[in-house]
Amino acid sequence: MEWDYGLEEKFDIDSSSRGLYICNEGNFQYGNATLSYYNPDTKEVENEVFYRANAMKLGDVAQSMTIYNDRGWVVVNNSHIIFAIDLDTFREVGRITGLTSPRYIHFVSDEKAYVTQIWDNRIFVVDPKRYEITGYIEVPNMTMEQGSTEQMVQQGKYLYVNCWSYQNRILKIDTDTDSIVDELEVGIQPTSLALDCNGKLWTVTDGGYDGSPYGYEVPTLYRIDTESFTVEAEFRFRKGDAPSEVQLNGRGDTLYWINDDIWAMSVDSERVPVRPFLDSRGTIYYGLTVDPKTDDVYVADAVDYTQQGKIYRYNSRAELIDEFYVGIIPGSFCWRN
Repeated sequence: MEWDYGLEEKFDIDSSSRGLYICNEGNFQYGNATLSYYNPDTKEVENEVFYRANAMKLGDVAQSMTIYNDRGWVVVNNSHIIFAIDLDTFREVGRITGLTSPRYIHFVSDEKAYVTQIWDNRIFVVDPKRYEITGYIEVPNMTMEQGSTEQMVQQGKYLYVNCWSYQNRILKIDTDTDSIVDELEVGIQPTSLALDCNGKLWTVTDGGYDGSPYGYEVPTLYRIDTESFTVEAEFRFRKGDAPSEVQLNGRGDTLYWINDDIWAMSVDSERVPVRPFLDSRGTIYYGLTVDPKTDDVYVADAVDYTQQGKIYRYNSRAELIDEFYVGIIPGSFCWRN
């Protein structure tokens, strides 16, 4: 199904070249999520591009976006929907509905994608050509009430998934059979997942929180060997720290994350750095990405979670290149290369 709203709005920004999409979560249950687009060459930004192109709001909590086959797939968590949009016009071309509380979408092929969920013990299998749910992968020893599957990375035919809220596992899925073939326990609440240039898997746990029924412990950064599917190295933080948003540069040899400040280290390092890449300077760093072409680092500042958020762009020497306002609570990024 192709959607046509008869809209002809023209944007000043050139969205046909490489650029950066920013998912602004908005406030939970307020329905004020938005999508922004930034051209790194011209330093131009356009906000509310989905609303302006489609004459309707994006919805409640824009969680993530993925690009596949020249379409952008925007996952809107509390609206239980994934929009497929034209990358040049930001117009909707289709949607996947009937989801519980979607977090991320990963494409296995033209005919199959996986959608992770929170408050559900299933990973949904969808046909992106027909925008239909075709099946489920049930996660063992996980209830619907405390179900949580998050980010996905693929190596060969195997897909790795971190289980976050009240969970402590990394899942290994055979994409040929849509079945979980192994799982690895790590610390409490692994928040991110990334695959480096050496084929190593990285995740960081937030350790839970004081008073959590699931537990409260020291957060830890993990390097995992995918061949043996075992933990190869652990980098422990202090109790009360809240590391998140593990990201890699384009070469996959430098790791970045948020822990109040922005931190960076080589994937071959044997210890975490003692000084941050960027100081927080009174900001609320909430989202992070690295330009795969230039290594520029983009940091999202949630400000106060109610007004427009701000994006800071730094080069690899931590020198400020640009800053610009986007929507409320900018949380995730998606590169068009």
